[in-house]
Amino acid sequence: MLNTTLCYLTRDDAYLMLHRVKKNHDINHGKWIGVGGKFEFQESPEECLLREVREETGLTLKRWQFRGIVTFINNQDEAEYMHLFTADQWEGELTPCDEGDLRWVPKAEVPALNLWPGDRIFLSLIARDAPFFSLKLTYQDDHLAEAVLDGTPLPPA
Repeated sequence: MLNTTLCYLTRDDAYLMLHRVKKNHDINHGKWIGVGGKFEFQESPEECLLREVREETGLTLKRWQFRGIVTFINNQDEAEYMHLFTADQWEGELTPCDEGDLRWVPKAEVPALNLWPGDRIFLSLIARDAPFFSLKLTYQDDHLAEAVLDGTPLPPA
């Protein structure tokens, strides 16, 4: 089971989004996502979060919130547990990312971006300040086949 983190930094009613356009053979190529990545050996979710945000943005987080666990199941890769965070305080200067282009996107404009269908679900949970959640997303290729929130299947989108 792969473990990853994903973080949405928030500022002035906008998210820091990463447009994944710089790496070939990237399952997220062309998509807009938060920042984060894979756990290294013996890292906790918080340690991975801090390291990945620093590597991808140059920023050092000072305040963050653990929002939920997202389980990804798909027919192309191994299953993944993604530890989802938001952050609203950091220090440092934003630096370019070698995985894509970073941009502050107003929250109202995020739904118009090229997002994974399941990302729309957890972004809506974050937007309405839902309590800590467990979300299981099952994909067949790029199609979201099933979404289960806290053990309850969600209706198809």
